[in-house]
Order: sequence, then C-alpha cells, then structure tokens
Amino acid sequence: MSDLVARTGRLQQRYEAGFRLVAGCIPFRYRSSNEADDVKFGKVVEVLMINSTSGPGLLFPKGGWENDETVEEAAVREAIEEAGVRGDLMEELNSWPEQSTRTRNWLTIPKALQSCRHEWMKDALENGFCKWLAQNK
Repeated sequence: MSDLVARTGRLQQRYEAGFRLVAGCIPFRYRSSNEADDVKFGKVVEVLMINSTSGPGLLFPKGGWENDETVEEAAVREAIEEAGVRGDLMEELNSWPEQSTRTRNWLTIPKALQSCRHEWMKDALENGFCKWLAQNK
C-alpha cells in the first residue's frame, strides 16, 4: 500500500469560463533497441500511458489543477498519483496512490498514437511532444 495519498474532490480546483483546468504530462524514457524495433539507432523512445478508469483506451497522467499549486506542480503530482513515476524517470515507484486502478503501459510513439483515448492527447503527443523531442535530441 502506498504512503502517498491522492487528492480528492474538486473544491480546490481551478476553473476558467466554467471549464475545469487540468494539468498533465507525457512521461518518457529511452531504452535500447532490439530486433523487433524498426529503428536504425540504438535508442527507442517510449512514453508512459495508463489505463482509463472510465472506459477503454489509454491516457497520459493528468488531472485537476488546484489553487495551491503551479501547473508544473500539478503535473508532477498527477504523474505520481496516477502512474507512480517521479522526476527524470530514474525510478518507478513500487506503490502509488492509484495503483489498484491503474496499470502502466510503456509504448513506442506509433503505438501510443494508436492507443490514445482522446484526440487531443494524440495532438499533444504528435504536435507537442514529438516536436519538443526533435528539438532536444
């Protein structure tokens, strides 16, 4: 059981024009390529997605942005609560607040694009993360 506790309720969450504001992240890691990978380089990028608790498909860790935190702090908190990962992904936590309802799925970018539950998450992966990754290699 995790010593960490997930925040609950929406009383402290931020809203704008009647919409709840959320913060999230796309956790990623590099792994060595193998014969099954269709790459010519030694490293493969994998992104972390979690199962949805309300239907099919996979999601990136995200959740409500609360009044007492920056958007960056909210994204970090959600990654810990929902996926059990922290920091520069040097470790996966053995226990985390939502481990009883969430599973971790490390996917290559093409597989992640096929697995995204929401179109806006595909857009964030393709037009946000992939562009950032290309600029930061």
